[in-house]
Amino acid sequence: MLRLDLDRTSPLPLWSQLAEQLAAAVDDGRLAPGDGIENEVALAARLGVSRPTVRRAIGDLVAQGLLVRQRGVGTQVASRMVHRRARLTSLYDDLAREGRTPTTQVLAVDPGVQDARACAALGLEPGTPLLRVDRLRLAGGEPLALMRNWLPPRFADLSRDDLEGAGLYTLLRERGGQPTVARQQLGARAATAAEARQLGTRRGAALLTMTRTAFDAAGEGIELGDHCYRSEHYSVEVVVAQS
Repeated sequence: MLRLDLDRTSPLPLWSQLAEQLAAAVDDGRLAPGDGIENEVALAARLGVSRPTVRRAIGDLVAQGLLVRQRGVGTQVASRMVHRRARLTSLYDDLAREGRTPTTQVLAVDPGVQDARACAALGLEPGTPLLRVDRLRLAGGEPLALMRNWLPPRFADLSRDDLEGAGLYTLLRERGGQPTVARQQLGARAATAAEARQLGTRRGAALLTMTRTAFDAAGEGIELGDHCYRSEHYSVEVVVAQS
């Protein structure tokens, strides 16, 4: 039986802790494709939590494509058919997990930026000074993504050295900012001349785009990101299933 330990002193909701632990078990192979998941009643009783807590955790993983529900069978681990799951992780962590070598070139670190759109997305008063960071992410020395992020004032101490040495979400967690949920929009467009030079591709090449606003467990905005990726090196697949 899969061991699951929930920390009731953690600021993370119990359902989020459960979802993370189940996802980790899928990632490291303790739960293999086709393996069944305990039913909600049994799992809730074993962990001493409410059934809605378990239902929300399971539902989150179904939405990510990690689990599927089948009538008459129950909930199972989905087959592995995903390049990058639609889940709340950083690109740096994803590349490291895949055994690739992520590196970062910091193009700009600009504290005190005033941006009305970013303030509105993060739920801050207009005119709040933000930290804006521009980075180029590489994998194995090859340019992969251009990333611009706006961060609230409490993260203004982030330095160029910090950002070159670790992923953004790792740095946020070290400062008490735990990304828990995000609003994310994916799109596509043609590369500008400047983007093409930085990404090592041609002007007009197809880029995938992502705009993400991440929030902590208390619902406070901790990051707004505008990212673009070379489409030949990056993809997102989402497994969908009838519930």
